[in-house]
Amino acid sequence: MEGKVLIANRGEIAIRIMNACKDLGLDYVVVYTDADKDSEHVQQNITQGPGQNAWRITNYTEPNDIFAIADHTGCTAIHPGYGFFSEDFRFARRATLRDRPLTFIGPNWEVIKNLGDKINTKKVANELGIPTIPGTSAPIYNEMEAEEIASKLLQDQLAQGIENPSILVKAAAGGGGMGIEEVTEIEQFRRTYRQLQNYAKRQFGDGGVLIEQCLRDYNHLEVQLVCSKHKEIVHFGSRNCTIQSTGRQKRVEAAPGFHRSCFDYDFDEEKLLEQIVEYSIRLAKHVSYDNVGTWEWIVSRSGQPYLLEVNTRIQVENDISARISYLDNKHPNLLREQIRLGLGDKMGYSQKDIVFRGTAIELRIVAEDTRRGFAPWIGTIDEFSLPQYDWSAVYTHVPSDRPYPIPSDFDPNLALALVWGDSVEEAKERAVQFLKETTIKGKDSSGQPIITNLPYLRDNLSRLLKF
Repeated sequence: MEGKVLIANRGEIAIRIMNACKDLGLDYVVVYTDADKDSEHVQQNITQGPGQNAWRITNYTEPNDIFAIADHTGCTAIHPGYGFFSEDFRFARRATLRDRPLTFIGPNWEVIKNLGDKINTKKVANELGIPTIPGTSAPIYNEMEAEEIASKLLQDQLAQGIENPSILVKAAAGGGGMGIEEVTEIEQFRRTYRQLQNYAKRQFGDGGVLIEQCLRDYNHLEVQLVCSKHKEIVHFGSRNCTIQSTGRQKRVEAAPGFHRSCFDYDFDEEKLLEQIVEYSIRLAKHVSYDNVGTWEWIVSRSGQPYLLEVNTRIQVENDISARISYLDNKHPNLLREQIRLGLGDKMGYSQKDIVFRGTAIELRIVAEDTRRGFAPWIGTIDEFSLPQYDWSAVYTHVPSDRPYPIPSDFDPNLALALVWGDSVEEAKERAVQFLKETTIKGKDSSGQPIITNLPYLRDNLSRLLKF
């Protein structure tokens, strides 16, 4: 392939994109901040002199710096990774419409804009007959109308036999968990509605409120789609990412999304997984989706799926989908597929060419104290040793041959460890073995030893794919 890719990200995802570019024969450029100078995504490249391909910037979220490096180095495409600009339609639009256009390796900016708006996504899904969480699909500004909707949602839950019904009242313009209140009795509603509406006006300049059923006993599932600019769509199965931190950050993920060997479900899990795949493809076709993407679902204990949102980017856990998938008897590389298709290639295969087999698990290794609300740990790592097997893979930016000061500027994510096997039980046994053989040592500024989430990961494997 031809082209030169600017990798607008950091850490392990930058390294994975680098390697995918190498596989495709593409030149690339990385960027970094002072805080990341010791990261492997920098150290594996050239930071000065002839052949320089690593360039220092002030901030990963400063678009002018990123575009300036792209122009200076002659890049023709830009890969946003995940986070930062990956789901920013304004950045994607600017990249593609500027005087010196860059190919944005992701969906086209109009799709990012439309699906990035959760209200619009819910509205379109409802029009297509795709189930979403019961509640409003547009902001409510009238108190009487809001109370009527709230009352009906509470009554519907009682009719379904839900013992402690509740609803969530959300600021429509909010995000990141801001502006959300729970109501369990209709008598509480008006006071909560008024408080939240006033808060929304002050914080976001918009008093619109959303009301939806509060779901508690559910699993969080995902469907991995890969699409091309030539209207081709395939899926790479489902994932389960229910095991999360208190801040709703994923910690243990598995593919496929359900398996009867783990739990006696009250529904046909194979049929359910087929159903959410079909719904996801239906929406992708409707919006002419044209790159990788993840459709996020929540599934109740009774087996009712609800579309939560669409992530218009590559996800951290994309590789567990690849590890249960086979193309020509090989695991596909979804990052490589994303770049190839993003640059205009045709897919070259169809759904019938993809075979699914086995189970894969991803463990997110983080320097954090899970007993203190997953509080981040900051210090220097002195020893970092993770085992290597033909049934495992590790993605990390942490060096193993020298000390590594963890930057306080970012979340202290250390590595992604993937294991896979022919069955869920075999994959879980291998995950336990992998964690047992992992060694991470270090100290903070006061000399206290490093704290990681390794024990938490080991202890939570037993509840994988369960309700």
